Amino acid sequence: MLQSLSAIPLLAYLAFNGFVKKFKNDERGLSGVVVAVLLILVAILAIVLIWVFLGDWIRTMWDTIIEKSEIS
Repeated sequence: MLQSLSAIPLLAYLAFNGFVKKFKNDERGLSGVVVAVLLILVAILAIVLIWVFLGDWIRTMWDTIIEKSEIS
């Protein structure tokens, strides 16, 4: 029994090592991760560009709305 208990950490180490090596060599999910990261970057870039080009207009419209609501 003592021998089987001392083999458990070794088996766990070997199983984990095999998983890591197999995961490193598996390229099936790599393109999906790359596409997800690129989509997130494109979305952030679009938000930044909209804010840069329309930020002043949005601020002006918001100020107009606030002024008209204060008059009422």
